[in-house]
Amino acid sequence: MKKFSVLLFAVAAVSLASCDYQKTNRIEQKDVRQGDEWVYGVSPDSAARQLKNKYTANPELEKRTQAIQEKLFGLGKSNEGA
Repeated sequence: MKKFSVLLFAVAAVSLASCDYQKTNRIEQKDVRQGDEWVYGVSPDSAARQLKNKYTANPELEKRTQAIQEKLFGLGKSNEGA
C-alpha cells in the first residue's frame, strides 16, 4: 500500500509539474520582420503576399509523391483513413 501511495504521489507531482512546463521554455525577442508585407500582408486580417504564388501542376511530381507515400505508409492514398 505504501508503494502504491508513493507511486500515486509521484504521478500526481509529474502531471501537475507538466502544466507549467512550456511557460518558461520560451524567449522574448524582437520580430525582425515586423511590418513586412511579404510575410504578414498589408493588414492583420489579410493573407501574406507570399501566399499568392501559384505554381503549375507537374504530373511527374504527383507520381513521385504517390510512390514515396506508398513506400512510407503502404498502399492507398495518403488521405484515406484520416
